This record gives sequence, structure tokens and C-alpha cells, in this order.
Amino acid sequence: MKKIVSFVACLILPTFVSAAEYKIDPTHSTVGFKIKHLAISTVAGSFTDFTGSFEFEPSKIEASKAEAQVSIKSVDTNQGKRDDHLRSPDFFDVVKFPEMKFVSKKVSDVKGESFKVDGDLTIRGITKPVTLDVTFGGVAKDPWNNERAAFAATTKINRKDFGLTWNKALETGGLVVGEEVTVNIEIEGIKETKTASAS
Repeated sequence: MKKIVSFVACLILPTFVSAAEYKIDPTHSTVGFKIKHLAISTVAGSFTDFTGSFEFEPSKIEASKAEAQVSIKSVDTNQGKRDDHLRSPDFFDVVKFPEMKFVSKKVSDVKGESFKVDGDLTIRGITKPVTLDVTFGGVAKDPWNNERAAFAATTKINRKDFGLTWNKALETGGLVVGEEVTVNIEIEGIKETKTASAS
């Protein structure tokens, strides 16, 4: 009986792969967005201050987890007055809501190096489910022997769902600011090294 149990354990244990933990490297990552202006052009911007971490193992992608926090004050559209307006109560209201947050809930539809990540996005204190389309870029070691993993992700959200409702109507019937926001993320993470505890 003991031999049978040992044999079954040998078959089962290798399937439990421990996911590596990574810390997002903001100097090699980007959190960007695009939105329509006057219904004829697109304005791009980004957030330059963010932190986060993720758990990932290429052989067990569906077990991955991720979370990130973004400082809204760091919004940058390359135009100071517009950025100040975005920080105001008309939009993000950074005094009351200084941070946006994403927490993953499920990974699915794994097809090679592409997969979907469902999670909760919180902006202005409002939490809504979103789905990220993610592509795994690979794993590599930098010159200082740090292991890094990279991903590209994109999604689309309606800003009004998060209380970002400010707008002005145009004479032509359109709106100054579009409602749909395209989010483009490039993430590179550094694998966390675990130090052995003293005996």
C-alpha cells in the first residue's frame, strides 16, 4: 500500500509548479492610454509613477496573479494645462482619489504565449471588472544576473463607468472627449530572490 501511495505522489507532485514572484520595474515598463479628441483625432498619454507585482510560471500560466497601483498625479499627456484638468475634480480628482488599482482574478484562454486576465480595476473609488489581452514576451537575464519577465497587455474601458463624465458638446453634434479609452501596457518584472531563513 505504501508503494502505491508513493507512486501516486510522484505522479501528482510534479504538476504543482511554484510560480515565481516578480516586482514590476517601472524604468522598463509603460502604462499608456489613448482617447479620441473632437471625434477626429487621438490623444495619447501615460502614467509615470506606478508599482506592482505578479506571480508567473510559463508552464502554469493559468495560475498567474498580478496587482498594480498607479499614482494618478503622474498623468502625462505632454500638455501641462490638460494634465492639470485631468487631475481636477472634472476628471480623476486626485485629492480625493490619488490612486488607481488593478487586481487580477482569473487567467484564461491560454493560447501559446497569449492569454486573458480578468480582474478588478478601481478608479475614483469605483471598481469594475476588466479583461486584459496579454502576450508573454519571454524571460531573460540582465547583465547583473537578474531574471526578468516581460508582457504586453491591452484593454478598452468606458471612462464614464468610472465616474469620469466631464465633456462638452460640439456644434457638429460630437463631443470634445471620447468615452472609450484604449489602455496599452508594457510590463517588465524582476524576479524576487528569496533568502533562506536561519535555522
